Amino acid sequence: MRDAVTSLIRNYDVTGRYLDRNALDNLKSYFDTGMARVQAATVINSNAAGIVRQAGKQLFDELPELIRAGGNAYTTRRYAACLRDMDYYLRYASYALVAGDMDVLDERVLEGLRETYNSLGVPIGPTVRGIQIMKDIVKDQVAAAGLTSTGFLDQPFDYMARELGENDL
Repeated sequence: MRDAVTSLIRNYDVTGRYLDRNALDNLKSYFDTGMARVQAATVINSNAAGIVRQAGKQLFDELPELIRAGGNAYTTRRYAACLRDMDYYLRYASYALVAGDMDVLDERVLEGLRETYNSLGVPIGPTVRGIQIMKDIVKDQVAAAGLTSTGFLDQPFDYMARELGENDL
C-alpha cells in the first residue's frame, strides 16, 4: 500500500527526475490537508457501525426489491453480507483518505471484488448506490464535527463508484 508521498516520489524516481514545482505543490497540498484527513478518519471510525446501518436502511428503502424474495439481499445471511461489504468499503475509504492515495482501494477492494461479484452474480448498481449513500452520510457527519476543509472526502468513494461502474460486473 502506498500513500501520496511514496507514490509521488516513486513516479519521479522511475523517470529519474527531480521533484518539480508540480510535485512540491502536490506534497504541500497533501500535508496541508493531513490533520483534516486524520480528523475525518476519526469521525468515520467513531461512527462506522451507524454509518453502515443508516446507509443500509436508506439503500433498502430506495431499492426494496433487494430484500424481497429473490433479491440479492434476501435472507438474513445475504442481508448481513451486504452490510459487511458496505463496512469494508467504508473502512478502506478511510484508509485511502488518510493515505491520500487510492492504491489501497485497487489492491484490497476492487480487484478481488470484481472476481467475487462476477462469480456470485451480484448486481453492481446497488453496490455503487450504497457507496454513494455512505459518502453523503460521512460528509454530513464530518461537517457536523466542525471540519470545513473537506474537498478530499469525495475522492475514495467516487473512485470506488467509478471503478465499479466502469467495469462490467
